[in-house]
Amino acid sequence: MTGSLFKGNFWTSDILGTIGYDSIIQHLNNGRKNCKEFEDFLKERASIEERYGKDLLSLARKKPCGQSETNTLKRALEVFKQQVDSVAQSHIHLAQTLREEARKMEEFREKQKSQQKKTELIMDAAHKQKSVQFKKTMEAKKNYEQKCRDKDEAEQAVHRNANMANPKQQEKLFVKLATSKTAVEDSDKVYMLHINTLDRVRNEWQSEHIKACEVFETQECERINFFRNALWLHMNQLSKQCVISDEMYEEVRKSLEMCSIEKDIEYFVNQRRTGQTPPAPIMYENFYCPQKNAAPPGKATGPNSARRGPLPNPKSLPDDPDYSLLDNNYSLIYQ
Repeated sequence: MTGSLFKGNFWTSDILGTIGYDSIIQHLNNGRKNCKEFEDFLKERASIEERYGKDLLSLARKKPCGQSETNTLKRALEVFKQQVDSVAQSHIHLAQTLREEARKMEEFREKQKSQQKKTELIMDAAHKQKSVQFKKTMEAKKNYEQKCRDKDEAEQAVHRNANMANPKQQEKLFVKLATSKTAVEDSDKVYMLHINTLDRVRNEWQSEHIKACEVFETQECERINFFRNALWLHMNQLSKQCVISDEMYEEVRKSLEMCSIEKDIEYFVNQRRTGQTPPAPIMYENFYCPQKNAAPPGKATGPNSARRGPLPNPKSLPDDPDYSLLDNNYSLIYQ
């Protein structure tokens, strides 16, 4: 894009005025300042990303997170830690990328500063030459006008003394008039010479001003385009970081989908089972009759007691030599 707006809108009617040129220079300086601010922003963002990445990396590698889990959930947690580690690494890499973008912005800014300085030197010289020549021209004009007034006074003196009887006095007046006319002619030539020189200097300055405006406008177009693209690229980098992080988190989600509550329960049972038989009931033991065991009401006295019937009463056999009856009780008589 060639400059076409700057050169037509930054003039001033004052030949020594530089308000239009100064306005452009101030705008360019502000533009570089804006680039510097964005450059500093990128550097600070890079520091934030680096700190975050390192802190996240330390968290993923040093902080326990479900370390006693087993089977499918354990594998999901391992994937989780791995992906968090990868996300941390990606943020550290992003920090390096942002610093590189800040470096590019700095190089562009310094390049524009150098280009602007070259044009400013040419314009400063043109402004100085124009100012010096204008001053010389005004001095020549002042001298010329004074010589004209001197000539007019000499002419008036000659007319006033036209009838003077003293010839010598009249001769002096005529000599002064002739001298003043010569001085006017000489000062007029000098004045015209300075006017012509000033016009040439003014044309040269005007030409340089137009060139400078075109250079500055082109430079400003490049700066806006570069700044815009840098900001666009920065947004793309941040979006890419979000995509990378989401892809890594998706791997964690996939591993979580593979988790099985049933399998993890079965795995725990198979690895840590202790037996399938519960403890037997604690039986009642009579302190005075250890051989007689009695169970609490409603409790069985042994593993097979539930299948046994009541104890049978011994038969009363009077003729049986092994038994004798005494007070309606049976007693065993040993032979």
